[in-house]
Amino acid sequence: MGTPRIISAVTPRRALRHTGSWRTTLAFWSFVGPFLLGLIVFTYIPILWGLVLSFSEARLTITPTNFVGLEHYIYLLTDRVFLRSLGTFTLFALCIVPATYLVSLGLALLVDSIGIGRSFFRSVFFLPTACSYVVASLVWKMSLFSSLPSGFANMALSWIDVDPVRWLSTLVPPFYWVPLVSARLWLQTGFYMIIFMAGLQEIPRELYEAAQVDGARRGWQTFRYITLPLLRNTSISVVVLLIIAAFQAFDEFYNLLGSSSGTGSLLAQVRPPMVYLYQIAFGDQNYGRGSAGAFIIMAVIILFTLLQNRIFGIGQGERSKS
Repeated sequence: MGTPRIISAVTPRRALRHTGSWRTTLAFWSFVGPFLLGLIVFTYIPILWGLVLSFSEARLTITPTNFVGLEHYIYLLTDRVFLRSLGTFTLFALCIVPATYLVSLGLALLVDSIGIGRSFFRSVFFLPTACSYVVASLVWKMSLFSSLPSGFANMALSWIDVDPVRWLSTLVPPFYWVPLVSARLWLQTGFYMIIFMAGLQEIPRELYEAAQVDGARRGWQTFRYITLPLLRNTSISVVVLLIIAAFQAFDEFYNLLGSSSGTGSLLAQVRPPMVYLYQIAFGDQNYGRGSAGAFIIMAVIILFTLLQNRIFGIGQGERSKS
């Protein structure tokens, strides 16, 4: 007769635990469910649909008609225009990645070293990140690097008796790369400066004090032997993000080199992969070939990332320890 009493005492506790677990699960899915649904509908399903289109003939419609296999991939990988656009990316990446890395790291070191006004300068340098790429490109095109003598760059050149330069309407390479690189540099430097400042905050200050006790001078020695090695993981992350962002460059190329009769030929000669794929997908409305190009770009980004991980040995330390 004692056993039923024990069961009757334990059963309500189990019921309460089950009810609490059910409420926790319901609350979790109430918060996460809408975001997960949006991620599936607006990210994963378009990616899978684009993969299907890349193996199909889809012209003037996003519904696949005929299965063509690797035809779109073979066409793009043998197309001189597409390969030249990849070369444009390589040149753009070689300019913008080191420039952004050095400038953002230098600003992070300067802002982190000051005691008063750090929050102010951090906000000031981060503010351009909130600016639209389209708006910044138009400002660069119509004001800073206008081909007219009244443009800011040409006015600065006139101070040293240099003739005005047609920055965005000539095929001479050095001229049009200056506004392209400087616009992207101004827009994204603040974001990566914040990342570097977060990495600097993780470096123990005791290391600098110990280095001073050992006779190391503040400046280049502490930066070379303490700051830079301890920013290794942050630097790798920044470089990966910069390469991915360089692959996605579109707004500054399209708005600086296009949208006018005088620079149409310049945009045709100098265009990154995203501009090329935009013209195929939305100009020619060949969505199958455009989707294939997007997956080629994704494969190249993954290849660059894996290559960088191999060079810097990311993950090898964990495998060796295990």
